[in-house]
Amino acid sequence: MMAWMLLWGLIGLALLILIIVAIIWLIRHLLADPASRADPAGEQLRRRYAAGDIDHEEYERRRAELRKR
Repeated sequence: MMAWMLLWGLIGLALLILIIVAIIWLIRHLLADPASRADPAGEQLRRRYAAGDIDHEEYERRRAELRKR
């Protein structure tokens, strides 16, 4: 009898942890930058700018060009 109570308690705890993790993932997913999820070209452009491969003017020019599409 006691073993079943412990088992159900552990299952309940596991479900609670799973629900909390799912809520955290959902919040992070919804608050993430939508441009980075849907725009691989924009993400690559941001990486090149961050790495110093292109200057600010080039970054802005290419970003404006990507937004037209």
